[in-house]
Amino acid sequence: MSSVQPLASHLAIDAGQTGIRARLRREDRRGDLYDFDGIRTDSALIPQLVAVVAQVAQACGAPIHTVSAGISGYTNSTDQAVQMQAATGAFGVREVQLAHDSVTSYLGALGDTLGAVIAVGTGVVTLAVGSHRVTRIDGWGYLLGDAGSGYWIGRAALDAVMRDYDGRGARTALTELVRGDFPNLETAYTQLQADPARVSRIAAYSRHVTALAPTDAVAAAICAAAAAELVLSVSTGLRIVGEGPLGAPVVCGLGAVLQAPEIAAPFEAGLRALYPHLDLRKPAGNGLDGAALLARLGTESALRDRVASAQG
Repeated sequence: MSSVQPLASHLAIDAGQTGIRARLRREDRRGDLYDFDGIRTDSALIPQLVAVVAQVAQACGAPIHTVSAGISGYTNSTDQAVQMQAATGAFGVREVQLAHDSVTSYLGALGDTLGAVIAVGTGVVTLAVGSHRVTRIDGWGYLLGDAGSGYWIGRAALDAVMRDYDGRGARTALTELVRGDFPNLETAYTQLQADPARVSRIAAYSRHVTALAPTDAVAAAICAAAAAELVLSVSTGLRIVGEGPLGAPVVCGLGAVLQAPEIAAPFEAGLRALYPHLDLRKPAGNGLDGAALLARLGTESALRDRVASAQG
């Protein structure tokens, strides 16, 4: 009696702070997409990723042979990949590849093209790849960095609201908007501190800031400051990898924050002021595409070698 061999399958994971996206590809079908709550950077990483693999395996009812993931806040550790492979072996996993999400964002957006990719969501990170050097800028989390990110913008909005409320700052339409969530503004800080989802909740205010920017001076100033921070991150990365102002660097932006014209327009203008011959491109793909590509790249890939050095 013959048995049917299970078809090879690969699970790509893009683990961000706001949400985790996963895509399972099998030989017999198109990719199936799954969504989960965001990665908790203050909690152990591997159990969170193992839970994703377990839920996908249960949903698809078939073994998962390879897993590759780009992870917010990931630190380079081969031990973690080994641990994850051991913990997911029961689901058929034979190979695990993990990387910082700056690497998978870069691979998804530019592939093996030299340049810089900035991914701006709840957090923000830039990866710049030159002929002889790679550098990662920011991505230090909401407590230490992530300047210009969704969280950074939302935090600035709440700061402006409390300044308005106290009389320390300018009047802003953001105040009434936030009052819709916190009728008593004096207790807003205690409610946010007690909320396990406070990071993503604060970051969600960024879309209100961009929406109000055309008519509210305070919101417009926050957007301008955020764009300036993003320009600084990209230009710093390009400078470190050897790209001068007379060059034509390739730059690509990813993430919901850069989809807002109130951020995208000053971001582009700021970069073009520094690099008149800038090649600003639309991304070929996203971080999830980059996570899938991570599994397919051979060790001989020059880009793989370069970006690997940026993870540590």
